[in-house]
Amino acid sequence: MSLADIHQRAQAAAEKAGRSMDAIELVAVSKMQPDARVESVLEEGHRVFGENRVQEAQGKWPGFRERFGDVRLHLIGPLQTNKARAAMELFDVIQVLDRPKLATALARMAHEIGQCPDLYVQVNTGEEDQKAGILPREADAFIDECRKMDLPLRGLMCIPPVDDDPSLHFALLRKIAERNGLDGLSMGMSADFETAIALGATCIRVGSAIFGDRPTP
Repeated sequence: MSLADIHQRAQAAAEKAGRSMDAIELVAVSKMQPDARVESVLEEGHRVFGENRVQEAQGKWPGFRERFGDVRLHLIGPLQTNKARAAMELFDVIQVLDRPKLATALARMAHEIGQCPDLYVQVNTGEEDQKAGILPREADAFIDECRKMDLPLRGLMCIPPVDDDPSLHFALLRKIAERNGLDGLSMGMSADFETAIALGATCIRVGSAIFGDRPTP
């Protein structure tokens, strides 16, 4: 698989759904990938990437941004409140707003810094104990709370349970977004991004299908 293959598959899925690829952002998930692989994708002209850890991104992206210019960087892994300031300074989008404590910290720092990345609320659509995210039944109240803090909410994000039909979770996320007037839907990864596009994804997160399997530590 390659970046070109993913573009072709995403384009076909969008056309089948009667949608334009202009409304769908492809995030190349570069977490734990060797720099050489990331550099290769950058050289192909791609400029939107996703990272799971603030510290890893701090060691990787300042140098790449100096060399390749405008890169749009998404944080897609759990964010500790003590890393919030560093995340706000490095990332253009934070997709993992998942609890009131983090919302309060981001709001405070946004006031101090004078700016804030675009934010997605992570919804734990499968209600899995081991997974981060606001529970679906609590999402409306949390979204309202974030808006009262003047946080720049752009949409919702989810990671369906591995063994579930992802379409059920994508449909639920879209329903929550629609009733809260949010347009952004970050959903779909390497194995299911075409299904996500069919159900309205505006952001798909594809890693191994672009870069190959991550090296064993």
